[in-house]
Amino acid sequence: MKNTLRQVFHSSKFVVGFVIFVAILLTMFIYPLFNPGNPLEMIGVGTFARPGTYFSLYDAVKTPTETLRLANADDKRLGKQLSDEDRVAIVAWLSAVNVNVEGLDINDTEALLEQWRANYDPSVKPKGMTQAKRNYYKRLDAALKEVDAADTLIIADKNEEGQLEQQGTITKTDYVNVGQVANVKTLPLGTDNFGRDVLKELVSAAGTSIVIGLLAGLVATLIGLTLGLLSGYVGGICDDIIMFFTNIFTVIPGFVLLILISYSIGQEQRGAAVVALVIGLTSWTWTCRSVRSQVISLRNRDHVNLSKLSGHSLVRIILTDILPYIASYVVMAFILQVSSGILAEAQLSLLGLGPKTTEVPTLGLMMNWAMLYSAHTNGSWWAYFPVILTITLISFSLNLMNTGLDQVFNPTLRD
Repeated sequence: MKNTLRQVFHSSKFVVGFVIFVAILLTMFIYPLFNPGNPLEMIGVGTFARPGTYFSLYDAVKTPTETLRLANADDKRLGKQLSDEDRVAIVAWLSAVNVNVEGLDINDTEALLEQWRANYDPSVKPKGMTQAKRNYYKRLDAALKEVDAADTLIIADKNEEGQLEQQGTITKTDYVNVGQVANVKTLPLGTDNFGRDVLKELVSAAGTSIVIGLLAGLVATLIGLTLGLLSGYVGGICDDIIMFFTNIFTVIPGFVLLILISYSIGQEQRGAAVVALVIGLTSWTWTCRSVRSQVISLRNRDHVNLSKLSGHSLVRIILTDILPYIASYVVMAFILQVSSGILAEAQLSLLGLGPKTTEVPTLGLMMNWAMLYSAHTNGSWWAYFPVILTITLISFSLNLMNTGLDQVFNPTLRD
């Protein structure tokens, strides 16, 4: 056993796949300790908040300030105000009033605003420019002047007389230490269409999908192994009956059968365990065929015939004289079944036939939500790309482990 494990962990492919998979598992167990709670909790009212650190503006206003004079602070403030469309529009205005814009870089905020302040006149009506477009330029100029303002008033609630009264002012040089703000939330992957923390949801979803894959792989491997052992060793009419049903399941496309069964169960009954069971019941055929072929090559070996002559029972012969010789192959089949189960769940959930959406998140459900709310078209990459990457890493690690095991136990692939 020790020698076998030593050979396995000498396989670079197996080690790389094993490290990736263990890293994913450790993240699933450790991250919830730092960010506990319900992964489906809606913390945002809006949808698809961008990744970053958020703090309460209400609390920040009441936080003690420090005066800092940072270089280029005004340029950065104005640059943030200008979108790419605004910059292009400024150049268009300058061209319309016959200002030479050759060599003017729209990304050079300082030069762009210098030309704007020197040449913009709201009373000018460039030839061919509509009133709506001129109004746009007036709003843009007003917004830029507002950013240029020295102070911003803070208005308190109405007093006893029903009038608003000034509480204080905020200047451009007032800064607060984010560590002193009462409520701060870091969202490394932003929020999804329901306003939920994507990273927290992703960690939980990866764990659920792996559990589904393990259960589906276990069911499929046990069924395929049992039927394959019986079919290959007993033979005869037992082999014919088992292969008859195996051929039926082989002829019918597995994913189509999976869709039909999942649809017939209904949304309310489709929990994670039920989905895993359905996947396992529809994906055992190739394991059965492969085990059968292995057993057929073993059933007439000398040690098996010796056990038959010794009067050992069928169960003992299969468990002690045949199963140990195909154990490595069964482990590799199980790993592939787990990978296939995770991918099958993702495909089902993407079609809306996965586990109930109100119980636990899965990787497939996250893809389904992102697709339904058009995350891929509105630029909200954080709602779907990390999910795709996670599915890829899990499948890649499992298949890499399987390839490493195959190199160890398959004599034709050894160096």
